[in-house]
Amino acid sequence: MGISLKLDPTFYPSAKEAMKAKPEDLAYVACLYEGTGVKKPDFIAVVDVNPRSPTYSKVIGKIDLPYVGDELHHFGWNACSSSLCPNGKPGLERRYLVVPGLRSSRIYIIDVKENPTNPRIVKVIEPEEVKEKTGYTRLHTVHCGPDGIYISAFGNTEGEGPGGILILDHYSFEVLGRWEIDRGDQYLAYDFWWNLPNGFLVSSEWAVPNTIEDGLRIEHLKDRYGNRIHFWDLNKRKKMHSLSLGEENRMALELRPLHDPTKMMGFINMVVSLKDLSSSIWLWFNEEGKWRSEKVIEIPAEPGEGLPEILKPFKVIPPLVTDIDVSLDDKFLFVSCWGTGEVRKYDISNPFKPVLVGIVKLGGIGKKDSNALGLTLTGGPQMLEVSRDGKRIYVTNSLYSTWDNQFYPEGLRGWMIKIDSDERFNIDKDFYVDFGDARSHQTRLRGGDASSDSYCYP
Repeated sequence: MGISLKLDPTFYPSAKEAMKAKPEDLAYVACLYEGTGVKKPDFIAVVDVNPRSPTYSKVIGKIDLPYVGDELHHFGWNACSSSLCPNGKPGLERRYLVVPGLRSSRIYIIDVKENPTNPRIVKVIEPEEVKEKTGYTRLHTVHCGPDGIYISAFGNTEGEGPGGILILDHYSFEVLGRWEIDRGDQYLAYDFWWNLPNGFLVSSEWAVPNTIEDGLRIEHLKDRYGNRIHFWDLNKRKKMHSLSLGEENRMALELRPLHDPTKMMGFINMVVSLKDLSSSIWLWFNEEGKWRSEKVIEIPAEPGEGLPEILKPFKVIPPLVTDIDVSLDDKFLFVSCWGTGEVRKYDISNPFKPVLVGIVKLGGIGKKDSNALGLTLTGGPQMLEVSRDGKRIYVTNSLYSTWDNQFYPEGLRGWMIKIDSDERFNIDKDFYVDFGDARSHQTRLRGGDASSDSYCYP
């Protein structure tokens, strides 16, 4: 774990330069057993994503974690292109995966440089240390900042709020403490990201752990799930402003700022409308010094059959938009509809008026039809990861263990599918990964991807 002063070749000053990087050859995938009835530790799978390789689309390595019940979810890198920002620290390299357990609040530091297909754990940060130094539990988003490693948390040590952000030291991985100095009325937490040159951070809301962990209860939607985003002064670590994204909307999840740091705007997905179970995408932006938001996409619920118990009273399938991602050139927005079984591609050349330009169908609630792979898929498209050049989208299918079991009670078998997004938008028929009894969540691409790095130069 020594410090190298050689510049990491996977760091780029701008998103435009990062798009010129060589294509990824390996993908790291978080795989979990929580909710499956299998009592095994979760693992990080190493998948060969090089089309010229004889083991293309195969799991060629893995690291089993030492404990049962972590529930791997989101994870990230120890360092990335933000290191090239004016306040970046010297000597960092993209070497370690920082992998939190969503249920356990344990953090694993995993070395993938020494042997990329045979990762090894070099440090375990136990939940007791996280709780003692921050008061937070249930860890979620990981971002490599120029001054430290930021990790969001859903709640406090009792499973209530407020949730927030904690910081790890870049070099020692020591838990430094809670990030917020003045949170104001912020209570719910989920995702976060930032615009580093303009000095702001934006965070979103799901719900506290005690509300979500045992599954969704419909009666909780109106008053226990969030619908706001919060804007923070990065330097003062103080909340500046909040926006409500429609009183009828609930679950403000993934935040995707535009990668060009001169553009003070981005997108967020609202999972469900209390009015009609539709999902929506909102644009948040700064106009003449004031934060504003505007709904730019609405995706309706669909009539359906074979509904799970939780949806039978409504007689429709909600789209359940649970992830979004933006290509590095800020030209396309990719949207996963975990309920209706679609991955959508929107042209966002004008971010105020996205244009739907492609749809790929992958499973979905009550869907038994085959797809271009000739397979009947369990679950639906959930997590998306976009390659740096924007030409490949990797899709996995687990949302959250207890919620998986509610919306897909017939069982959810983990898979990973690749969509080609160059001239066409369709499934790569040569790529399919079956993770067996394990469920698959977030993917990270070796060398970086569209949701891991921050850039300080346009």
